[in-house]
Amino acid sequence: MSDQPLLNLRSLDCGYGNQRIVQSLSLHLNRGDIGCLLGPSGCGKTTTLRAIAGFEHLSAGEIQLGDTVLSRAGYTLAPEKRRIGMVFQDYALFPHLTVADNIAFGIRKHPEMSRIVGEMLELVNLSSLGKRYPHELSGGQQQRVALARALAPEPELLLLDEPFSNLDVDLRRRLSHEVREILKARGTSAILVTHDQEEAFAVSDQIGVLKDGCLEQWDTPFNLYHEPLTPFVASFIGQGYFIRGQLIDRETVQTELGVIHGDRAYIMPEGSSVDVLLRPDDIVYSPQSDLKALIVGKTFLGASTLYRLQLPTGNQLEGIFPSHTDYPTGQQIGIAIAADHLVVFPAQGSVAAHETLPKAGVRRYSSGH
Repeated sequence: MSDQPLLNLRSLDCGYGNQRIVQSLSLHLNRGDIGCLLGPSGCGKTTTLRAIAGFEHLSAGEIQLGDTVLSRAGYTLAPEKRRIGMVFQDYALFPHLTVADNIAFGIRKHPEMSRIVGEMLELVNLSSLGKRYPHELSGGQQQRVALARALAPEPELLLLDEPFSNLDVDLRRRLSHEVREILKARGTSAILVTHDQEEAFAVSDQIGVLKDGCLEQWDTPFNLYHEPLTPFVASFIGQGYFIRGQLIDRETVQTELGVIHGDRAYIMPEGSSVDVLLRPDDIVYSPQSDLKALIVGKTFLGASTLYRLQLPTGNQLEGIFPSHTDYPTGQQIGIAIAADHLVVFPAQGSVAAHETLPKAGVRRYSSGH
């Protein structure tokens, strides 16, 4: 796979009327990669996708696909000339056409149309259903037809707008893995829009987290979870609570849970008030620990159980433990912190370095979801 970016978005501004929805957004997608725009409703992800497709004009910035400029302020290449395919949220299949004819719609003048349609049917595992009509298919089958139709013209880039939102949870999970396998088998680059983190993680190589029209971070799923650049990304990706602490030195934080040692040097001055991100997998069951927590809630997840834990101060955290041992609500248990990979941010409303901290607390940042 070439490292040369296929898609470049440079300092995009776009919106409706005088309302700017997307602001100074820049990212690039390598050829063969699957990217995702993730964020709460109204963050600008669909507007960005529509701008890439050519349905929205730019007031500033530039969109480039390969060597071709698709959009800039005052210029928008027509959508049909962009070599871009699109799968819509409602699939947009033609009800009066068979599955095979739906797939053939964009390649009707291609000399090898029949061969391509056959390959597409096989690719999406619908070879025996080519003569059926959309209303005779399940939601998952309709989704695969829409994907095959978009792939048939061999677009350089495929755009998927909330493609699984109309499906039930189990089918959505299974189909998201199938779509990734299909796109990777074809070597097709794609951009997915979703508000579902599990879906984004299952499909994507790179994810962009948006907030209020701004791109907070464009990174791998692993880095978004373990190396969030902002408190919003830390809160939006995965479950987690922030606990107030004080930086003892560049790698150590004092909290109400004790002294926590990280594995990196933090840039804040020693003595700074900080917020430490603790996720459920950072909390481990430790019966010999002096640190106790009261189980005030639990959710069985199958292989594991998510416990809501109340600390002696009254603050709460969550811990996820293997489900083969079951602890009842109301039981006191010993816990320990296993958060060597420590994510720390300057405290919101923090006091100056070396000043006395207010009472330590645990809280979530507002993430808009």
